[in-house]
Amino acid sequence: METWEGTELCFPQLLNTSCRKPMRPHFETMLNYILLSSISLLTVALNLLVIISLSHFKQLQTPTNLLLLSLAVSDFFVGLLMFFQIALIDGCWYFGDLMCAVYQYLAYIVTSAAVGTMVLISVDRYVAICYPLHYSTKITLKRVQVCVCLCWICSVIFQSLTVRDHLKQPGSHNSCFGQCIFVIDLISGLVDLIVSFIVPITVIVVLYMRVFVVAVTQARAMRSHIAAVTLQQSGKVTAKKSEMKAARNLGVVVVVFLICLCPYYCVSLTGQNTFINTSSDAFVICLFYFNSCLNPVIYAFFYPWFRKSIKLIVTLQILQPESCDANML
Repeated sequence: METWEGTELCFPQLLNTSCRKPMRPHFETMLNYILLSSISLLTVALNLLVIISLSHFKQLQTPTNLLLLSLAVSDFFVGLLMFFQIALIDGCWYFGDLMCAVYQYLAYIVTSAAVGTMVLISVDRYVAICYPLHYSTKITLKRVQVCVCLCWICSVIFQSLTVRDHLKQPGSHNSCFGQCIFVIDLISGLVDLIVSFIVPITVIVVLYMRVFVVAVTQARAMRSHIAAVTLQQSGKVTAKKSEMKAARNLGVVVVVFLICLCPYYCVSLTGQNTFINTSSDAFVICLFYFNSCLNPVIYAFFYPWFRKSIKLIVTLQILQPESCDANML
């Protein structure tokens, strides 16, 4: 490999085999470092607050919040994985071929688990709004725990099959030292696209469209029934107002998730390879990562219990005896 004058190498000691760093303005590189580092730290910190809140306070341990806990765990790991993405800003991978394969493997697992959790959230809201009388019997804490565990286990197994070749032969697609190229064969890519994107997104959209139609219908019914007796009768077939509000709040989470996730899979639909060798190439991945930082912000905006729990955590009041029994609602 020829070296250009003035061109920096990822590994200067390997003159003939090292990758060259892309030429970028110093200001742009520093700005990317500061931006991604801030997002990564904020993602880890905020999602850690969500995890502590939903795990510590007993009043918050509901089936719906257990799904939010699963989503927060996946977002937390996304924040940690962002530190590896930051290392790619200068266009070089310094952690070896094995770590490149492990990094991508974990990223695939976290992505699949997050998508699966979004499907479970949609199902939870669908049952709560469309079948309110059966919600407490159909959606129990134990059933949700089983579903969340199955979601993560299936993600690990499925992605192990998808990236098995890279785990066996890490770095097989790299052309020089300092690259982190990740290429999936056509069949595996199509299967992953269908299982991890097309099918889940279709289910999410269909369920939330149904929730939206039922919510609008019920809102009109509640406005039209003014008499007290009529209100009592309609209350038997109308979802609780709190459930409607929860559906709206979680709907915002789902929509933001789709906006941040779709660009990555749209790139996959074009048939391009999955690669992360430069920061510009990894824009769609970083967009998905940024969603993990937005979720806790949405919680803070819509959920008073999260704001209250943050105050108790920051002031260390959760260390007091019986703090787990505090009234958070």
